[in-house]
Amino acid sequence: MLATRLMPCLLMKRGALVKTVQFKNPVYVGDPVNAVRIFNEKEVDELILLDVTATTEPHGIDFETLEKVTSECFMPICYGGGVRTVDDMRRLYALGIEKISLSSAAIGRPRLVTEAAAEFGNQAIVVTLDVKRSLWGKYSVRTHGGSVDTKRHPVDLAREMEAAGAGEILVNAVDRDGTWSGFDLKLLHEISAVVRVPVIACGGAGSLSDVRDAVREGGASAVAIGSMAVFQGKDLGVLIKFPSREQQDALFE
Repeated sequence: MLATRLMPCLLMKRGALVKTVQFKNPVYVGDPVNAVRIFNEKEVDELILLDVTATTEPHGIDFETLEKVTSECFMPICYGGGVRTVDDMRRLYALGIEKISLSSAAIGRPRLVTEAAAEFGNQAIVVTLDVKRSLWGKYSVRTHGGSVDTKRHPVDLAREMEAAGAGEILVNAVDRDGTWSGFDLKLLHEISAVVRVPVIACGGAGSLSDVRDAVREGGASAVAIGSMAVFQGKDLGVLIKFPSREQQDALFE
């Protein structure tokens, strides 16, 4: 069985690192290259980097910034944002990106996942499901930075994306994003129970016990932390940080 993975999830907007709350009000937290250098020193195993405006704004993929990031990064990077074609993916892999996260493009055209998996391998393709809960507790997947409601249930889409060829499913709870309130364990459990590929929990981590719960109760195979990796604590200043190897080992003993 694979060891549980813990990784930072960094958000980028026009070349700068930001952090959002429920996908809104991005706050500047630093330069992505500097952050990567710090995570190198902390011997982080894997990194997720999502460009939150590459799909919704005309600029598309920021290859220039990504080239700077990959030239400094010693760990595998999963990149998402603005990826629409297999040609985009070829260019990203050529830069040194190891995994690509598809969201809007995959949900709009599942065949893209199949084509990508056939060329690059399932292990290199992650599908991200941004999930929002209604006032009545009903889940639906959002795209385009959370602004478009697909009216699709995340369980159904997770099954469809796995069948299309996704090697991992990243489940990002919109309502929990940046809140430090813990993961949506019900959502994680529902999805992890119906797919065989690894599920990455994202959105809501506020403590190491939240990380443990995402795995033990939610069934996640991996956990991505955002605010915990860029802030000293809730309502405190910016500090790029990451749990030590000892802290990580203690979580899953």
